[in-house]
Parts: sequence; C-alpha cells; structure tokens
Amino acid sequence: MRIDVFSDSVCPWCFVGKRHLEAALASVNLSNADIHWHAFQLNPDLPPQGRDRREYLEEKFGTVANVESLHARVAEAGHAAGIEFQFGKISRSPNTFNSHRLIHLAQTHQRADAMVETLFRGYFLEGLDIGDDGMLTQLAQIAGVEGDIATWLGGEGERIQVLEDLRAARELGIGGVPFFIFNNHYALSGAQPVEIFAQAMHAAQQKARKIN
Repeated sequence: MRIDVFSDSVCPWCFVGKRHLEAALASVNLSNADIHWHAFQLNPDLPPQGRDRREYLEEKFGTVANVESLHARVAEAGHAAGIEFQFGKISRSPNTFNSHRLIHLAQTHQRADAMVETLFRGYFLEGLDIGDDGMLTQLAQIAGVEGDIATWLGGEGERIQVLEDLRAARELGIGGVPFFIFNNHYALSGAQPVEIFAQAMHAAQQKARKIN
C-alpha cells in the first residue's frame, strides 16, 4: 500500500498522527507500506533564522493562556500516543524549509521515516533548533543519512521537490496537516484515532482489489 503523508516538522499533531499511523499499520499487519513524506509549511513566512518561540506563538494565538491551552490539549493527545512533549524546552520557532529538503534527501537513502522521526524527537522532546543547518547536519547523521550534509544544505538540493510538494498541497486544497492519502484513493485529515486509520487502509485495499 502506498501512503502519502503531508506533514510539517514543527507540527505536534503530525507527530501524534505518525504514532497513530504506525499503530494502525501494526494492527492490520501491514509492515511493508510504501510511505512517502511530503512537505507542508504551517509558518512559511518565518525568516530563515526563525523567531523567538514565545513571542511568535503569542502573536499568532493572542495570549499566553491561549498558547498554554493549546499545549495542554496536544500534550494530552501526545501522552496517549506515547509522546511526552517538552514544549518548555523549545526556544525557537524555525523555518522548516531546509528540514523538508533533508527529508526528501533521506527518501533517496530509504531513511525518510527515520529522518522525520529524528526531527520530531529533536524538536519536541529536546527543544533543538531544527532551522539551524549545523543542527540539521547532526540530526541527519543520527537518522543515518550519509554524505556531506553541511555542504549539501548550502546548495539547492531537493529545493524543487519541496516546492512541488507545497504546490501539490495547494492544488489538493490541503489547509492543515497531517494529511494522509491511501493508495491515491482515500484521504484522511488530522491525527485521527488508530481505528479510523485502519478503516481507511481497509477501504483503500478493497478499492485497489476492485480496480485490479
């Protein structure tokens, strides 16, 4: 089964959705799913160096109370999925364009899932600045992506692929992430419960059988 996932590296619901997807794949005994990660940017206008996280969130969501309420809701969902978010450790809201370039590079090494996981864990559990090229280089090494990543990040590698993802998301009308497409037939928006993922997979498999 092919699964296309539109996600952003700083989207906590995408981290939760990844866990729900993994649990659903295990529940239906589908260990060989062909997962393709696609770029989406929740905050595309952030400068390359990012911004102070507290300042940015308060500007975006209005008040400290609103931000704390949002974090509490995500933390509860994360805990249920086995993720212990550490929002207090995060000091920067990064521009994620280069992280998406790196995910595309990792896809060519069959390490995309590991790269996505490493970025999520680095940002949400350790508070790392995943907009910094030096940090991205370290995280790529952790994820098993080989090569001179520092030099590669200074070039234009995979830039076109990221831009194509962003265009595809607009054309599909995707307004938020995570967003999942199963076998090019069934779409699922948000970090839905595990059983909903399983149902979507089953429906996609049934559709594929009818077509074939």
